[in-house]
Amino acid sequence: MTTWPEPVALELLVAVADHGSLGAAARVVGVAQPNASRSISRLERHLGTTLLVRSTSGSTLTGAGLLVVDWAREVLSAYARLRDGADALANTGAGRLTVAASQTVAEHLLPAWLTTLREQNPDIAVTVHVRNTAEVVQELLEGRCDLGFVEGPNAPTGVHTTVVARDELVLVAAPSHPWARRRSPVTRAELVETDLITREEGSGTRVALDIALGTPARSALEMPSNAAVRVAVSSGGAPAVLSRLAVADALASGALVQVPIADLHLARQLRAAWTGPRQLRGVAGDLVAIARRR
Repeated sequence: MTTWPEPVALELLVAVADHGSLGAAARVVGVAQPNASRSISRLERHLGTTLLVRSTSGSTLTGAGLLVVDWAREVLSAYARLRDGADALANTGAGRLTVAASQTVAEHLLPAWLTTLREQNPDIAVTVHVRNTAEVVQELLEGRCDLGFVEGPNAPTGVHTTVVARDELVLVAAPSHPWARRRSPVTRAELVETDLITREEGSGTRVALDIALGTPARSALEMPSNAAVRVAVSSGGAPAVLSRLAVADALASGALVQVPIADLHLARQLRAAWTGPRQLRGVAGDLVAIARRR
């Protein structure tokens, strides 16, 4: 009877090639590092060749290891197609997809993407979890969702990502706030010293703001959603920095006023994120393709 290599060992080997160390590979695949090391050792014994050279600075693939990585990618891709097909059969022909999305994406972009996906795949069943960016990544790493959408200036670690859209953060205030009537732009130094209404720690918006300021924002009030921040600001509270997507309607209606900023770059990227093989396939791949086209 033929004994086949364990899929998780192949995933770990590919992850070492992609991330440079066995420790990073273990985190990406979601196994403990001692188990990852044993899995690679079993794979080496099974194939009868050394695949990795381990050192304190990381793990380097041998020549044989590089070849096996290329073959492993093909095997994992075929395995993913098998899994997706089996899932579809088990659900009477209907694909299933669990998506976790940050609030900005979930509120303003994801509905249109899912509408297009359903037009292409009428039988698909989609479950959406609305989380902040840190929670989306955690759900991915714990296997509680198939695909995530996150926001922020930097790609999260431990997952594969691709940019699907770009966004801009803007400073907003109530029409009655003194900043709504000022003639000169607000500077970064002023923002650093000003109490703001902010999203909670772990949200992509909060992370992007803190990075842009170079220091944690001073929070007069932390709110768990974009909508809550908008209401607090428009009610006459402190200013806030939010996605333009989240405040477009309020700016158009005059409920909020955009305040120019002099010396701060607040553009950011919105990303799809996933674990497993780097090549995303099935309905998750279809949804990412739709997001990138739109």
